[in-house]
Amino acid sequence: MKYLFVTSIWLLLSCISLHSIRANEPESKPIVSKVPFGDPFIMLWQGKYYAYGTLSPDGIAVYVSDDLTTWTAPEGISKGLALNKSDVWADRWFWAPEVYAVNGKFYMYYSADEHICVATSDSPLGPFRQEIKKPMLETEKSIDNSLFIDDDGTPYLFFVRFNDGNNVWMVQLEKNLIDLKPETLRHCIHVSQPWEEIWPRVNEGPFVIKQNGVYFMTYSANSYESPFYGIGVATATNIHGPWIKSETNPALQKPGDLVGIGHNALFTGKDGKLRIVFHAHNSTTKIHPRNMYISTVRFETKDGKEKMVIDKNYLTPTLKKQ
Repeated sequence: MKYLFVTSIWLLLSCISLHSIRANEPESKPIVSKVPFGDPFIMLWQGKYYAYGTLSPDGIAVYVSDDLTTWTAPEGISKGLALNKSDVWADRWFWAPEVYAVNGKFYMYYSADEHICVATSDSPLGPFRQEIKKPMLETEKSIDNSLFIDDDGTPYLFFVRFNDGNNVWMVQLEKNLIDLKPETLRHCIHVSQPWEEIWPRVNEGPFVIKQNGVYFMTYSANSYESPFYGIGVATATNIHGPWIKSETNPALQKPGDLVGIGHNALFTGKDGKLRIVFHAHNSTTKIHPRNMYISTVRFETKDGKEKMVIDKNYLTPTLKKQ
């Protein structure tokens, strides 16, 4: 009987101890992975970073971060989507989003079913919708539309047409930032340097900034499926061109262990530094899902001209999921 009493006490204490240990453990550990965005874009708005990219077949996903390093899916967003295909034209191939805050409204420029589109929202989290469900250019397929507003307030759209492989064009926008002025269509760049001719004829993913009166365009060349996909730079002293490609291109290709890097966007961080966000293949043997990476950009003066330099050292952001 004494043996049974001692055994019972021991079992009771063991259960209490085990319960205490489990009570102090977190209910579940967050799953940490790379950020699975192709064609990524980052916007800094009111102290928080918002990232958008190619990922979902149902629209455009959004993640948020305070420090660029750790990203999470915002709460209360259906399927994690800032843009849902039910709210816009087309029902497939939602690619390459960019979001801009202009006069209290947010504009998302993106590709859908190989057409350039724009949708608006009152929040960077969406929902982004189209009042009139149609592409910006209805008469032909095109992708990778990117907004640039010049110092005088004139808005331009840079995008990719398929009339010589993939090549970059520009067009002026109406003040509503939605409608094109077709008479202003102008060609910018096409495949013209040896490093771009590996496979196939591709200049795409344009992004334009202005530095000390000079326009700098970053773009990607070679197929996104190629490990030699890379980033080039072209400059112009007039927004309408001519655009001259840097003789030292590619500006970034196969940094570190990454392959298939490209389709970038530029943004200024909280510290005032210019940064670049781009995607890379999942690994050296697997393309998808592509992942998001971030590096810094600086300008160096050589022979009286400024040159854009992209740091080959990069940050690998992580995504936390509960």
